[in-house]
Amino acid sequence: MEFFGDLGAAICMGIAALGSAIGIGIAGQGAIGAWKRCYINNKPAPFILTVFAGAPLTQTIYGYLLMLLKLKELGTTNPGMSLGLGLASGIAMALSAIAQGKAGAAASDAYGETGKGFAQYLMIVGLCESVALFAMAFSLIA
Repeated sequence: MEFFGDLGAAICMGIAALGSAIGIGIAGQGAIGAWKRCYINNKPAPFILTVFAGAPLTQTIYGYLLMLLKLKELGTTNPGMSLGLGLASGIAMALSAIAQGKAGAAASDAYGETGKGFAQYLMIVGLCESVALFAMAFSLIA
């Protein structure tokens, strides 16, 4: 039965990391497209777009923290709970990262075109992050 507890911890980390990878890929495409348009128009390419491209990486960290702080311990006492919590939390974090990647791609496009609105775009990217933070925090106290 302890196998299922360890599996829950691994699933949480793995699914969160998968979501981060997808989100970074989506946001990265937006940043690259914005930079391309800047180069075509002989405008400077804003390096700050890497903030939007890299934002979904944090969900991997949240999955790792949850795995270490809660799921490994829970797996020894309640393997089923660890598996369920790991799966649900990992999916929530992954979907947060994917949504954040889409918001980051749109933010890169808008900022690359106008050079304005960075703080507003970052707030939306941060709102997507909140879902992953809540999933981690609520899972830690479950």
